[in-house]
Parts: sequence; structure tokens; C-alpha cells
Amino acid sequence: MSSDTFVIDPSARMPDADIWFALPAGFMPVPLSDFAEVEEVPAGAAHQEHSLEALATTLTDSGNTQQISELLAPVRRLAHVLAYSCVIHCSVGTHRDDEGDGSLLLSLFTIGWQETSWAPRGVMAARAAAAMTDASHVETLELPCGPASLVEIRTSPHVGDARQELLQVVAYVPFPDARKLAILTLSTTAVHRADHYRNLLRESARLVTFENPLPMDHGEA
Repeated sequence: MSSDTFVIDPSARMPDADIWFALPAGFMPVPLSDFAEVEEVPAGAAHQEHSLEALATTLTDSGNTQQISELLAPVRRLAHVLAYSCVIHCSVGTHRDDEGDGSLLLSLFTIGWQETSWAPRGVMAARAAAAMTDASHVETLELPCGPASLVEIRTSPHVGDARQELLQVVAYVPFPDARKLAILTLSTTAVHRADHYRNLLRESARLVTFENPLPMDHGEA
């Protein structure tokens, strides 16, 4: 018997849904608007501290609220940008560094769409990967839903007065009509665990489907 547990989000049964996916344990959906509101409040303000604490509380019930609040700071600016882009889903991942000191590792997972001109799906995926000129890792994927590509990049954005190294692993998955790309992105400051996050996104991409995998309710069209 499998011990895997899946929680189905209500959006998966929306009539106009056109992508389905699954994430492993440790990921919690987060409204992008909440992150954006936190960023808009001046640093150090009481309201900002309260918002971060409330958001952190929704991500854990193990007494790690303060630690997660601190870890959220480097990614909230990114989430602020995503709130106004074509991102349709955002989740925050919290995992223990079992191979290190046992500290908590934070990641941000998003899915978005990018319109593009028609091309064979394999060409679309390769073209998207080739456009990432600063990539440290590029590979092609053959997923159950079709061809895709995976790219890893490292950046050093400013976080306050300092620079914070950021790892981003991106999977480009062409839609069946070959006119848009589903973009899966996994971002983390835990760059020393790049292999693990690359494997995590690769496996998550394998669960993407553009055909409803859920049994239809009685009477559903």
C-alpha cells in the first residue's frame, strides 16, 4: 500500500482548468497578494512584523514561526513581482536539511504561463532553455505530457543592503496546442542543495498533465 497522500485543491475541478500538477509534502499554497502586502509596508513596521508572523504561522504548526518569518524575508520581494505577473500558483516549501545541520530550508514554487509563437513542442522547450544564457545546467526532458526542458540559474539579487545568492530551477513544459508554455519555477537560497532541488522540480514536472486526471463527479460534463 502506498503511503503517498494527495490533497486536491478545489481549483482542480474548475471547468476552465487546463493544467494539473502535484507537489510533495512540505509545500503550502500561499496567496501572492499576502506577500505583496507585506512588501509594501516599510521595513520594521509593526504591521509588517505582524503580517510575516501570521503568514509564517500558516506554514507550520511545529513552533518554527520565528525562524520561518526570518527565512521569508529574502523571497518576499520575488513574490511581490510574481503577484503582478502571469503566475497562477505559488507555494512555499519548508524542509529539514537532513544531510546538513538539520536547519530549515525554504523554497518558493510557482507555475505560470508564457504565450509564444507556434513551433513544434520540442523546439519550443529547447528554445526557451537556450534563451537562458547564464544557465549553469540545462537538460531536455521527456515527460508523460510531452517534451520539456529544465534549466538551473544562480543569481545574486540585492536583499536590503546585501546580496543574497539565489538558486532558480525552471522547467518549460509546452502546452499541447504549442502556443504557450507552462513555466514551473523552484527558487531557494539553499544553493548548496542544488542537486536536491533540481531533482525535486524534475519529479514535480513529471506529474504535470494537461488532461484532467480526476474522476468526474456524477453528472459532470
